[in-house]
Amino acid sequence: MSNKFYCVGVGPGDPELMSVKAQRIITENNNIAVPVRTPGQDPFDVLSLKIASVVVDMNDKNIIPILIPMSKDRAQLDAAHKKAAQELEGMLEKGEDVVFLCLGDPSFYSSVSYLRTIVAEDGFETETVAGITSFSAAAARLGIPLAEWDEKVHVVPTIHKAEDLDAVFAEDGTYILMKSGKGLDEVKAVLAKKGFRGYAVENCGLPNEHVYTILDEIPDESGYFLLVIARK
Repeated sequence: MSNKFYCVGVGPGDPELMSVKAQRIITENNNIAVPVRTPGQDPFDVLSLKIASVVVDMNDKNIIPILIPMSKDRAQLDAAHKKAAQELEGMLEKGEDVVFLCLGDPSFYSSVSYLRTIVAEDGFETETVAGITSFSAAAARLGIPLAEWDEKVHVVPTIHKAEDLDAVFAEDGTYILMKSGKGLDEVKAVLAKKGFRGYAVENCGLPNEHVYTILDEIPDESGYFLLVIARK
């Protein structure tokens, strides 16, 4: 089939970090899909669309809200992903391309990766457009390297759920803690004990951005978009 499903990363928050390719594909296509968390949510409240709207005029676009609930129930999510993919495929079957906007990079902890897999398995052509990740943007904002020489980089989501923090930080290198805005008091204590220096950026590239360059300054509780980088 010639109709294409585009998975487009719009970057972490700063509209100027959107790629030229992302801008071109959004500009050239009419159907723009965005993930909403609840039925009836205004798609123009979705951050990925807000970012893209700064760069591309969305007034004449067909904005399509795609329901992707916030849930830890894998069966519920699988059903939601399948239903969302069917909705997208309905447009593809009519001979229309669809562009799905996501924060950061579509290949990194993004709901759209599940949809792309289903759509591709059902025989439709897909294309993923890479976006700048939140940790790349945070490192740039902090002015620090993520890795030098042969250092390892460890990406750890939801660190507050770890049962053994000493084991998590057993190796040297850089640790990127994502989706970890809760219970960071114990994490900071372990990092300090092991000789790590901690940095963090909250809401990177957005008007309400906060930057922390000292471990003790990082809040113990914060929002979903707090990203911690730890280096020795």
